Amino acid sequence: MNASTKTETDGLVPHISPLGDFWRSFSANKGALGGLVVVCLVVFMAAFAPLIAPYAPDLTDNTVFLVPPAWSTGGSAAHWLGTDAIGRDILSRLIHGARLSLLIGVAVVALSIVTGTVLGLLTGYIRGVFEVAVMRLMDIILTLPSLLLAIVIVAILGPGLVNAMLAVAIVVLPHYVRITRAAVIAEASRDYVTAARMGGAGHLRLMFSEILPNCTAPLIVQASLGISAAILDAAALGFLGLGAQPPSPEWGTMLADAREFVLRAWWVVTFPGLAILITVLAFNLLGDGLRDALDPKLKR
Repeated sequence: MNASTKTETDGLVPHISPLGDFWRSFSANKGALGGLVVVCLVVFMAAFAPLIAPYAPDLTDNTVFLVPPAWSTGGSAAHWLGTDAIGRDILSRLIHGARLSLLIGVAVVALSIVTGTVLGLLTGYIRGVFEVAVMRLMDIILTLPSLLLAIVIVAILGPGLVNAMLAVAIVVLPHYVRITRAAVIAEASRDYVTAARMGGAGHLRLMFSEILPNCTAPLIVQASLGISAAILDAAALGFLGLGAQPPSPEWGTMLADAREFVLRAWWVVTFPGLAILITVLAFNLLGDGLRDALDPKLKR
């Protein structure tokens, strides 16, 4: 009897690596795969925007004001998605805007996840008065409408892209604090933590070497969903004139510039809106797929 026959008769199951198991669970979700493809395309556009875009994002041409898309009557093949009110190519601005939107999403998530993880780790491990004070502050932030709170923060700090990112990071911070705290409280009572404590491990080692690595799965899911929320909130602030300022090709700012042309030049509003919709939907689908693949209960 050869080795393969013996394996079959013994009922042994071939070993699957954790990465292979994750990909098998993730790829079973077709929506998540579609979201991953779109996210990769957006990242590719953002990384190679100067090479892909046919024009510079702020290049104006007074001979092509409000030219419709190439397939519409009066359109031009030189401007596939048309031009805006001052002759700037919309496709080029959308491609360069992908870079800004990803920068906003990644920066906001990086700032909020680092701060939220540290606060959540400390509150879940230390407990007591410190936990009560931090969590009540997070509850106060959560009770306020997120966009309204972001507007108030930007109004205090002043309009601008950096201040808008800081405001959105503060708004989404409580989610990371609460998720990390809940995971830390659950993991702190595990046997491996007790064994490490009995072995003489200090508080820093217990928090950052023993507990934190086992709390990363929900944080990864929240980070992927947080990027879409950050892009949406930053676009809303840009639309209100509190985020990225003209002539920046940020998608929300493009919508704000095109408000007066909604009825007679539909393309200047439609394409930036579609860019926001598709990108946010892609990150949400990706986050759902990551949640399904990383949660053992959902796998079963």
